[in-house]
Parts: sequence; structure tokens; C-alpha cells
Amino acid sequence: MKPILCLLTTLACSLPALAQNPGEILRPKEVSDFLPRHRAVLVSNDAAASQNQTDQNKPTKKVTQAAEAPESGDRYVYKTVDGIVLPLYVFQPNQTRAHAKRPAIVFFFGGGWSSGNPSQFEKQCEHFASRGMVAVTVEYRVSSRHSVKIDDCIEDAKSAMRWVRAHAKDLSIDPDRIAAAGGSAGGHLAACTAVIDKLDASLDDKAVSAKPNAMVLFNPALAIAWDERMPKEVREIAQQKMSGRSHVPIKDVSPLTYASTKQPPCIMFFGTADRLLEGARLYQMDSQKANNICEIITYEEQGHGFFNRGEYYDLTLAAADTFFVDCGWLSKP
Repeated sequence: MKPILCLLTTLACSLPALAQNPGEILRPKEVSDFLPRHRAVLVSNDAAASQNQTDQNKPTKKVTQAAEAPESGDRYVYKTVDGIVLPLYVFQPNQTRAHAKRPAIVFFFGGGWSSGNPSQFEKQCEHFASRGMVAVTVEYRVSSRHSVKIDDCIEDAKSAMRWVRAHAKDLSIDPDRIAAAGGSAGGHLAACTAVIDKLDASLDDKAVSAKPNAMVLFNPALAIAWDERMPKEVREIAQQKMSGRSHVPIKDVSPLTYASTKQPPCIMFFGTADRLLEGARLYQMDSQKANNICEIITYEEQGHGFFNRGEYYDLTLAAADTFFVDCGWLSKP
């Protein structure tokens, strides 16, 4: 095991590997406890921005550059913090059905919590919208643009999940079938919405749950703090790479810390050459011991970020589609 292998986690397997277990039906667990207590009303972008109060106890931060927005999708502002307007982009199915309650998937981009754009998952959003899901890609604060840390990113991810669930009726979403998804650091954030109960934004409505009902993670960073099962020589490297990246102890923002808690069904995609895979396997081990459904699909000799390139885009997307079919969220193509 190379030293940096265990710092972060990414899951991936071949599509044939998924087919080797046709008898395994991945059924999402009940999450009726997380239904919103009131109906939210969609508002215009300008109105949403004005309704979101800026935290007066923090200084306003200057945005150095704008994130790249997707070319399509309906833009809504889900949060304004420190004067920063944070939008998300909603992709609706073309076919309209009165009073429909569709499954939804919410994507968080990768970029090491430092960079990245919501356009990263635009094509995946278009695919799942074509399959009858409501797909969402989220912009959150990153350190290169907003001088934030990892726990600030987690706050934004949880705020976005709450916004989607609170507006489920208006967006024709089933609040019991909302998946969190993302790649690399975005996969870390998606996992954090499921397993971390703290780190909520002060203005969030805590009565609305941020927890997803399923997780689809593309080479996620799941073990960003040193674990005793890792080689001892990794400890110094882990501390050096992650020092100062979080307001709280880094262990508190590492999904591996919480892997043995109750979780929704999860599927991960990794290249076998990805140094994050080893940590993801530790996460899977702990999660499965706690009777959670947690699968890893791997793709031979592929490195980090492989899932958005060439044939691997198609393979991982097809496997994710099959996961939702097995969950009962989608019909077979």
C-alpha cells in the first residue's frame, strides 16, 4: 500500500462485475422520518436571494471568479451566505405527468474542495432526466473562490439537499426518493450528507432532513483522516496534506469515521489505479458490517476521474442506471 492510498477513497468496478450478482436487489431503506413538515413555495432567483439572510457575524468574502454554470437546467438560488449567492440547476424530464412524484438525484462536483463547477455533471443530469428522474447539479463554495474549508462545503451540501426536499412538491419530486451523488470531493460531500449529523448551516430548517435515500459516488474521497488500519507511516503524510483544511478536527469530516452508522444503499465507481480506492474499501467493510448495502464497482487500470472520459462515462452511467432499476426507482430501459 502506497502512503497516500489511504487518505481518500474512490469506488469503481466494471459493469460486468455488477452483472455477476443478478440476485442482489438493492432496496432503499425507509426514510419517512425525513419528510418536510410544511410545503415550500418556489420563488424567483432574485426573491430567493433577498429572502436568504447573510450571517451578520461573519465578514463578507469576495468571489474571485465565477463558477462555470451548465448550459441547460433551471437555475434556483438555494442559499446566500456571506454575500455569496449559491445556485443549483434542476433538469426536469421532458414528459409531464400531473401530480407526479419522481425520484431525484443531486450531484456535487469534484475538485478537492478547492475548485470545480456544477457543469461537471451536466451530461449525467440530462441522462437521468431522460429516464424520468429530476436531476440537480449544485454549486457550493470552494477554497479557491471563497476562502472556505471542508466543513463549509459540507454545510452547503446539506443546505442544498434540504432545499430540494423542502421543494419536492413544487418540483414533482418524491421526498422519500432523493439520491446524493458526486465525484471525488463531491462524492465526499454526498456521503457526508448521509452520515454526518452535525455541521448544519445556522439558517437551515433542521426540520427538513438533509439525508439522502441512496448514494451514487464516483471515486469519492471517503477516508481523509488517518485510520489505525492504515500503515503508521501514513499518519504524518495524512496530517501534512489535510492540516488546516477544516475548522473542526479532520477526523470529524471524514466519512470513514461514520461508516458503521445506518446508511441508505450506496454504489461506488473506482478505477483500480486510483489511490483513493483503498480507503473506500475500508469504508465499505465498516458499512457492510453494520448491515448497510454498499457496493464498489471497479474498472481495471483506470485512475482518478476516469468516469467522465470516453467509454467509462457510458459504463458508469449504465451501472448507476441499473442501480436505480434494482432499487425500484426506475423501470428497465
